[in-house]
Amino acid sequence: MFRKMKNIDIAFKQVRLFSLAVIGLCLILTLFMAYKSYQLATQSHQRIFILANGKALEAYAADRKDNVPVEARDHVKMFHHYFFTLDPDDKVINSNITKALYLADGSAKQQYDNLKENGYYTNLISGNISQEIQADSIIINTSDYPFHFRYKGVQKIIRPSTIVTRSLVTEGFLRNVSRSDNNSHGFLIERWRTLENADIKIENRQ
Repeated sequence: MFRKMKNIDIAFKQVRLFSLAVIGLCLILTLFMAYKSYQLATQSHQRIFILANGKALEAYAADRKDNVPVEARDHVKMFHHYFFTLDPDDKVINSNITKALYLADGSAKQQYDNLKENGYYTNLISGNISQEIQADSIIINTSDYPFHFRYKGVQKIIRPSTIVTRSLVTEGFLRNVSRSDNNSHGFLIERWRTLENADIKIENRQ
């Protein structure tokens, strides 16, 4: 009888150990699956798809610090594009200047006011003059904040009889602001000034 009790006790211990092992294995498997699910969910949040020309292109999320030089250069490029790309149409001029002024502080507004006061935009419209700009180089110093930049570009002023090509060099500083629909990069240009704006060549139009 004692032997049977002993066998039952041993069997009970074995069943208990087996049950504990199964429970432990299930717990480890559950934790592993939860970790993998979290990891997969995190990765999926870092992937977005952009529809461009009917094609889905995959993009990846990244920390802002990894993209600061790229975003800063594009911010400076787009500001100069809007400020200096003009056509003899007051709606085009107002639209582009408005977009540019969202990207800069009062230093840009002051330059715009000076040009407007001197009749620059009126002359564009009355003389059927178009203006465009192409960036040559944009240098951003991200080691010191606010970030200093220097922009070099080529400006073309297209008149009915001539095309004037001018070199343009400007500089300023970038500081961080909140992103918005009007300022997608979250930078603001400060203390913007023109260092050089000189004729390179003048061509007669055919």
